[in-house]
Amino acid sequence: MYISDLEGSPSLEVVNLVLQKLSRGEKITSLAIGEPLYKTPDKIMEIAYESMRNGDTHYTSSYGIPEVREAIAEKVRRKNGIKASVDNTIFITSKQSIFATFMALAGKRSRILLPNPGYFFSEPAEIAGFQLSYYRMKSDLSPDVDDLLSKLDSNVAAVLVNSPSNPTGKVMDREDLQAIYEAARKHGAKIISDEAYEDLVYEKKHFSIGSLENSPDTVISIFSLSKSYSMTGWRSGYTVADQKTVSNISKVIEHTYTCSPPFIQKASAYALKYGDKFIEEFRKDFRKKRDTVARRIGEIPTLSLGPIEGAFYAFPSYTKKVKSTVFSKELLEKHGTAVLPGLAFGSAGEGHIRISFSGTQESIDHGLDEIEKYLRE
Repeated sequence: MYISDLEGSPSLEVVNLVLQKLSRGEKITSLAIGEPLYKTPDKIMEIAYESMRNGDTHYTSSYGIPEVREAIAEKVRRKNGIKASVDNTIFITSKQSIFATFMALAGKRSRILLPNPGYFFSEPAEIAGFQLSYYRMKSDLSPDVDDLLSKLDSNVAAVLVNSPSNPTGKVMDREDLQAIYEAARKHGAKIISDEAYEDLVYEKKHFSIGSLENSPDTVISIFSLSKSYSMTGWRSGYTVADQKTVSNISKVIEHTYTCSPPFIQKASAYALKYGDKFIEEFRKDFRKKRDTVARRIGEIPTLSLGPIEGAFYAFPSYTKKVKSTVFSKELLEKHGTAVLPGLAFGSAGEGHIRISFSGTQESIDHGLDEIEKYLRE
């Protein structure tokens, strides 16, 4: 696999198209991008500023500064039930961690097992040299665990789970995660758990599969500060894993971007220690928007949607006889509204669109109005 063989990011392709239209003075409503509209909380920004003023602008360890690694270990023990020490932690933004983790696991086993539909995990797995296998979703878009287990064998290096899910908004049950964990242990495979949306769970409760272990071994848990604290541009995140995997991830960092900025790490440590009040404020607002989106979609006969359990995405199916790429293109060109085509998330995403409700209520309402108009044409 060569970089020139890869497709570009579907979400960033839409972002670029939207930005081009905006630069030409066109009015665009974006329901495409998964980015909270809120400003990063002032106190978090103040910590970063004070850190810069104090001279924290130089190289650090590729693992992260001690302060943030201690904050990570304390947070996952307290909040996720993961029995981790500082040596099990590394500071790395979640998207980079997905790539680095695949690179860290590359070796004797040749296959990676991914969800379909699912986030854009395929390309970094291919770059790392893996063959891709996919497990399907049930009709309600929850993972088909029986299908997953049937494809898990001694040639699988890792199975990836994503809860809450991007793009479906589904939250995995503890029983399903337990079954996957036991099967992975049996076959000697790792589990990569993408928990970027852990704090955006509504009626159900988030469960970290890494909490099933006495210490990190089988499970590699990937977390992000982007959604929880509205810090997407900071590129803040962290991973918890066995020490060998953490060491291999650090090598990827060393040979790419060396380290993360120390002032960002200082601010992230503060968020992990004291930021629960910000999370609750954001989650309350997202829950209101979730309710509005679910109600509005339910009023459109040509859309079908199950419960949105987490994250800030709706992934409805539609009856209009067009491919999802055509749907999203025509909606943008004719109605000035951007969504992501379901096909971008895998072959099983065809016939769906992903709607993000991370923007303003006004943009959400207007965008849904335009989707309804398009479907009536």
